Amino acid sequence: MALSQTSNLSKTHSLLMMKSFLIWTFTLAVCLLVVGFPLVVLMATVGCLLSVVLQSVMPVSAVLLVAGGLIMFNVMAVVMAAAALTLKGVHPSEIKWLSWLHGETENMQTIAVYASCPLTCEIKH
Repeated sequence: MALSQTSNLSKTHSLLMMKSFLIWTFTLAVCLLVVGFPLVVLMATVGCLLSVVLQSVMPVSAVLLVAGGLIMFNVMAVVMAAAALTLKGVHPSEIKWLSWLHGETENMQTIAVYASCPLTCEIKH
């Protein structure tokens, strides 16, 4: 009985670790594409210049080599960061700014605020 409970707990722990890793991978990839757009543009510019320079050395595969290297660098950065966060034990549900990922709504202001309110809200009738 104790052996079956131990293996069940290890399965649960490994599934939670895998789930955390996959959520971190998804979140970091989305953040890289959306928030890191200037970084992606900078990498594309450097990649273009590097492929032009390498074109004189190896004309056939310069563009393929540079594009593959940049894609591999991005994928490895996302996977390594997700692995580091998972191994540290940081779960995405613990992060405050990731509430959108779990379907939680932020507290919205329920009172309507009008543009003229700073001028008229202090007036007593």
